[in-house]
Amino acid sequence: MSEAPISSLPTGTVTFLFTDIEGCTKRWEQYPQEMNAALARHDEILRQAIEANGGYIFKTVGDAFCAAFPTAPQALRASLDAQITLLHEGWPETIGQVRVKMALHVGAAEERGGDYFGQPVNRVARLLSAGHGSQVLLSDPAYDLVRDNLPAGVSVRDLGEHRLKDLIRPERVFQLVAPNLATEFPPLKTLENRPNNLPVQATPFIGREKEVTALCALLRRPDVRLVTLIGPGGTGKTRLGLQVAAELLDDFQDGVFAVELATLLDPSLVPSTIAQALGVAEASGKLIVESIKEYLKDRQLLLMLDNFEQVSQAAPVVDALLKGAGNLNVMVTSRLGLRLYGEKEFQVPPLELPDPAHLPSVERLTQYDAVRLFIERAQDVKSDFEVTNDNAPAVAEICVRLDGLPLAIELAAARVRLFPPAALLSRLSNRLKMLTGGAHNLPARQQTLRNTIEWSYDLLDDGEKQLFTRMAVFQGGRTLEALEAVCNADSVLQVDVMDGVGSLMENSLLRQGEGRDGEPRFVILETIHEYAREKMEESGEAGELRRQHAAYFLTVALALAEKSGGTLAERVAMLDQLEDEHDNMRAALDWAVENDIGLGLRLVAMLGRLWETRGYHTEGRERISRLLSHLSHPEASASEHREARAKLLLSACRLASEQADYDAVRLMTEESLAICRELDDKGGMADALSWLAFTTGEKDKVQALSLYEESLALYRELDRKGNITTALTNIGWVFSELGDTNRARSTLEEGLAINRELGNDSGIAFSLENLGEVAYEEGDYGRARSCWEESLLISRALDIKHRTAVQLHHLGYVEHQQGNLDLAFARFAESLRLCREHGFKDIGADCLAGLAVVAGSKSQAALAARLFGASEALRERNGYPLRGPDRVDYDGNVAAARAQLDAAAWGAAWEAGRVMSIEQAIEYALEKTTA
Repeated sequence: MSEAPISSLPTGTVTFLFTDIEGCTKRWEQYPQEMNAALARHDEILRQAIEANGGYIFKTVGDAFCAAFPTAPQALRASLDAQITLLHEGWPETIGQVRVKMALHVGAAEERGGDYFGQPVNRVARLLSAGHGSQVLLSDPAYDLVRDNLPAGVSVRDLGEHRLKDLIRPERVFQLVAPNLATEFPPLKTLENRPNNLPVQATPFIGREKEVTALCALLRRPDVRLVTLIGPGGTGKTRLGLQVAAELLDDFQDGVFAVELATLLDPSLVPSTIAQALGVAEASGKLIVESIKEYLKDRQLLLMLDNFEQVSQAAPVVDALLKGAGNLNVMVTSRLGLRLYGEKEFQVPPLELPDPAHLPSVERLTQYDAVRLFIERAQDVKSDFEVTNDNAPAVAEICVRLDGLPLAIELAAARVRLFPPAALLSRLSNRLKMLTGGAHNLPARQQTLRNTIEWSYDLLDDGEKQLFTRMAVFQGGRTLEALEAVCNADSVLQVDVMDGVGSLMENSLLRQGEGRDGEPRFVILETIHEYAREKMEESGEAGELRRQHAAYFLTVALALAEKSGGTLAERVAMLDQLEDEHDNMRAALDWAVENDIGLGLRLVAMLGRLWETRGYHTEGRERISRLLSHLSHPEASASEHREARAKLLLSACRLASEQADYDAVRLMTEESLAICRELDDKGGMADALSWLAFTTGEKDKVQALSLYEESLALYRELDRKGNITTALTNIGWVFSELGDTNRARSTLEEGLAINRELGNDSGIAFSLENLGEVAYEEGDYGRARSCWEESLLISRALDIKHRTAVQLHHLGYVEHQQGNLDLAFARFAESLRLCREHGFKDIGADCLAGLAVVAGSKSQAALAARLFGASEALRERNGYPLRGPDRVDYDGNVAAARAQLDAAAWGAAWEAGRVMSIEQAIEYALEKTTA
């Protein structure tokens, strides 16, 4: 297909022409070769007619064409030309006339990446589905724009108002009439021409294309007769079910009927309610179920039973109808399944959501159904509302905070009348209070989010309610073991935990996922979780539940600590498990800070490994700071207080060093060292001396060496082999900085040997990193590559983000030295992306210089100058020295790039780089450098 350049696609108010061949499936099966040739000719005819009249084919789906035109008369002329050519084409006798139905509609649609999105596109598709082969249909807006510009001899016939399958208001439909074209067709395939009682919807159906397609396919299967749409309140089950029912109207010759059960509380009333919807009268002396079965016996019909959860005891009625009527299909919407043989459960997911941390462009943001729904409903109450660069993050975050639940999003969007998105987002800390005031013509349960959730809660028995309330203490997820330990710690839970979990899942108040070890892990949508937390507070058990929760997750942390000395795979698994329970650990730590400092200190000892390794540096520092401010707990003695403070300060040092906050590292180290000397804590003194040496090393290498050696002596005295290897690695680094590569190598190799003996993978990676630097300085690039690649492999396995960024940066220089410029760029760029994501400003500065070196080698001198300038300014502002490969031949690399440009141009580019922030410099580097 020849497609127009994206820049030439019509925008603003667009006329759409959609086409589709009628009834070609059987012909394809019988005459595949002839149909293949016919389809090729069909495509040629359509393409020629569309493009000759100024149209643009933006999509083809099978034998269907989707085209856009700047004006409606152009689209009408194209459809007329195509139909005339198709009519007079000499088609093979075996396949007969190729009949193509067409539809025209006009509207303002959003063009994105060469495709169109929005209600006009959906509307023309619905209009097309109503037509017949060789028929051209026009919507009312399209007719208005062509009626005064019709070609000679051409007219338009008013077919009256029709309800299309999108279930919104009736629309007047017109048919193109022209000489030599067919004019008489069967009735349009709209809602009026099949028996049904599907209600008119106040708003268009948005998104859910995948779900509609999947459900239609399921209900068309001959072996499937009962499908239940399951999901929590507000997830859009009813609207989805109605849309599926409308789509399937042509599949059931005796109609599609929806039965609303939400107002019923008595299951015995279900049969009479179904009978009323079908128009079945009660017969004297006969059960109403029997009358319904007799009515349905020979009919091909789809019955939709909506909101079945509160009359679930009527499931046998559904079973009886299915057994008594062989051509009946039933679609149910419910918060739990019917548990009938042959039932197919379909979990209705929340709407598709963007990732707030990595937002797409504003133009692409509306590809997400949740955002599209928010925009449409916001425009219902504020017609000029639109998503802009300024409010897009808030709109996306609102949709995420509301779990993609359609009802919650609609209620929030209605508030746009009063609050712009940012102000609305700030008020969503209490969703249940904020999201009220739904349309008055909705059922009461759908007018507020609270009512919707309460509708499900009220269906639970007392034991299930108790479990639901207690499990609110968890954050992020919970396992069966955790639920048993916390929710039934007092052994008075009124329901078996496993049975209760199953019931909560059936009622769509709980969702099951799979943990890393294959064990089930249960989560609650945050909107439902907020309601559960309210119930927990009302129960009077909240304080005790939080204590039990914190105690349990301390035992989890201690059990994981025992795995910290295992193999690499075991340590990675340990960190992964900590990551899985991070939200619960956070909640436990929040409680401990205020209620049990000792428990908090033990949690931090374990979480510190996760924070340092997985890049939670800022969070870790903040949480440690909170603990430090609470260490005056009356239960702790003075010495315990001081010892704990010293350890916390050193934990914070590790995190601060990863962020290159060296001033903070020095201050915390000095305080910790003073406390350890006061308490004669040799282990603490050794740790503090090591960190003090680290902060001293850039300014006074000799003093740093002395400190490291003092620290090493203490570690040897205490026989702490793991710390001995770290000290040896640090001492080796200092020897390297002092130019004594022989002593550096021997010291580092001693440390590496001990690390390998201990199986200390992170220590091995650190030793190899420094050995690689020594090899690089000596010009042994093969040895450097070998060391850094092994170090990178370990760092990736452990998911140590900062070390991974460092090794990638180092390897970028190896590739550059060996002439692999594209691979060098890829290494630097990958490292820089990690720096941007995790705030590694020190390595970010190094990578900017590395990319500048590559740019210079690619004769991109102006780019090199700007990147060198940005890197230098960043070093000056933050006190980052040139380290490792950066300092080798740095001046030579700058000089080589500078020689390619005149002094004025170089100076201007250099200064332009110097004024950039780190964030601007990184974005610029990743945008402008190319492999």
